Amino acid sequence: MKFSPKGATTLIGSLPHADRKLALDLVFKYCPEIPSWPQLVKYKPEQMIPQFCQNLPGLKEINGTLVIDTQGPNFEEEFLAFFEEYLMITEGEKPLDNSRFVLSEESGKTFRAFLDRLKNQRPPSMIAVKGQITGPFTMLTSIVDQNKRYILYDDRASDMVVKSLSLQARWQTETLSEAGVPVIIFLDEPALSGFGSSAFISVSASRIHKIINEVAGQIHQAGGLVGTHVCANTDWNLIFDSDVDVLNFDAYGYFDRFALYKEKFHSFLESDKIVAWGIVPTMNPGDIESATVKSLKKMWIDEVKNLMNSKLNFGNILSHSIITPSCGCGSLSEELAEKVLELNLEVSEAIKKELET
Repeated sequence: MKFSPKGATTLIGSLPHADRKLALDLVFKYCPEIPSWPQLVKYKPEQMIPQFCQNLPGLKEINGTLVIDTQGPNFEEEFLAFFEEYLMITEGEKPLDNSRFVLSEESGKTFRAFLDRLKNQRPPSMIAVKGQITGPFTMLTSIVDQNKRYILYDDRASDMVVKSLSLQARWQTETLSEAGVPVIIFLDEPALSGFGSSAFISVSASRIHKIINEVAGQIHQAGGLVGTHVCANTDWNLIFDSDVDVLNFDAYGYFDRFALYKEKFHSFLESDKIVAWGIVPTMNPGDIESATVKSLKKMWIDEVKNLMNSKLNFGNILSHSIITPSCGCGSLSEELAEKVLELNLEVSEAIKKELET
C-alpha cells in the first residue's frame, strides 16, 4: 500500500491520563490526521507489557516479574491448546475476533472507546489511523522462565510469544480497518537499543528480522502498514533491512547516530517507505519546558538538510514523513504530556507552512 503522510502527526502509545474521555479528546485534537489509540498506563492492564501477554500459557507474576513457567503441571496442555487455536485461525477454521488474541474487556477499554469515537466523531482531516503493540524482541526480553532466563532463549516459548503478538496485531489491524482509511500498526521496540550489548551478544540480526517479519507478515496480510518505534539508538539496519514500512526514531536525541545510515535512509524513502521523526522531546522535563515550535522546526529542517540528495529534497522527504513525539508520554505529568501533544501538532503545521513558502 502506498501512503503519503505529508508531515501528519501521530502519537507513540502512552498517555498519563486516567480520564479516557479527556485522553481521547486530546488525541483527536492534536492528531486529527492520524489519530492513535492511547495506552493509559495508570491502568495496569493497559501498560506496555501486560496489555499484550495476557493470553499466554503458563504466565504468572512473581514479585512483580512476569514469568512463563514452562515446567508447570498444566503448561504442556495449555501450550497444545494455544497452538491448536493458532492453527485453526491461520487456516481459516476459526474467526480471529472470537479468540484469545482479542484484547480483553479490561486491557481493551481505551481501544474500544477509541473505536466508538472513530465511528461517531471521525475527524474530517483523517488520512490514516494508528495502533500499536509491544514488539516481539521487547516482549521476549521482558518475560522470563521459571529459571529467570529470558523467554528469548527458549525456542518453544519464544515461538509462542511471537505467534501471539502476530495474531493480536492482525486482529487490531482488521478492527481498525473498519474506519476505511490506511491502518498503521507500530511495533514498540525499546529493547532493541540493547542489541549488540553483552546481555544479547548471542542474538543475531537475522533472528531479529525473523521475529519482526513474522509479526509484520500478519499485519500486511490484513492490509496494514507496519511501523517500528525505538526510543533510543540501535543498529538501524535491523529496521532498514526488515519488512517494516515506517521507521520511527528519536530525532531529538539521536539524529547524529541515525544520520550514519544516510544511504539506507535514501533507499528506504525511494522505496515509498516512511520515516516518523520523533522531534518533540519527551525524555527530559527540562527539554520539554524549554522547547519551542521555532526551535524544533529549525532542528528538523537542519536535520533533513543533512539527509537530502539529488532525488530527495525537502518536499520529497516531507511527503514520506510523520511527525511524532520522541517516545510515549506515559511517564510525564498530564501538563507536560499535553504540552508535548500541542508542540507536536504546531511543529508539524510550522514545517508544512515553511515548505509551502
